[in-house]
Amino acid sequence: MDNGTIIHVDYELYNAENGDLLETTLESIAKEQEMHQEGRTYAPLITVVGAGQLIEGFEESLMEAKVGKEYDIVIDPSKAYGDKDTSLIETINQDKLMRAVQDPKSLYIGASVEIGGRNGTLTLAAAGRYRVDFNHPLAGRSLRYKYTIVKVIEDRAEKIAALLKSNTGHDDFEVEFEGDDVSITVPQAMLFDTNAAMMKFRVVSVLRDATDVAKVSFVEVHEARVAAAEEDEHEHDCEDPDCGHESHSHGEEE
Repeated sequence: MDNGTIIHVDYELYNAENGDLLETTLESIAKEQEMHQEGRTYAPLITVVGAGQLIEGFEESLMEAKVGKEYDIVIDPSKAYGDKDTSLIETINQDKLMRAVQDPKSLYIGASVEIGGRNGTLTLAAAGRYRVDFNHPLAGRSLRYKYTIVKVIEDRAEKIAALLKSNTGHDDFEVEFEGDDVSITVPQAMLFDTNAAMMKFRVVSVLRDATDVAKVSFVEVHEARVAAAEEDEHEHDCEDPDCGHESHSHGEEE
């Protein structure tokens, strides 16, 4: 695969040391391994080859892969999430930890905690002191990927639609081209997303790196609520008990 190629990839990610499934895009595998998440939509990963969106070892393998062929690879920590850095394992007193967490009942060995803007994992609790590992949860582990590239996206409009969905989590964008310029109408659901501004900033960068677009414009349409207002006004003004009930007579005009 050439750098910049946009692909759909189905994969299974395992801890290579004990065989535990860590993540998958395949619903059948998730059910088989008793890791199925209700409400989640299982679908192939959309990624740009060589864009640095994935760990180094996976990226390198994708660059040599072919569509439709199944691959089974093991990636060393050095090309995954790195070795464990002991300097990132810290002992914290109880007062500091309690100030950082909202719900003390959520604390247990293996729980994720955020302290001073850093995410870590609670690994030890004893005598009022806690040990938190700020390494990536998969640091120090060899990882096994079983994967298949199921599709290469060629169409320009489809590329943009795929990148929009993978970078925002939203779909139903309306995309229009004028030469190399693109106009994107933002779906209503995204208008109420508190991260919308950051998403749009990221999308512009991704689209320019992965496609040949020039100017990127976002259109936000805030629908008027006139109909609802008129209905409320009508209900307040109407005193007739039968007011607001439509006649169900379908007589034809003669």
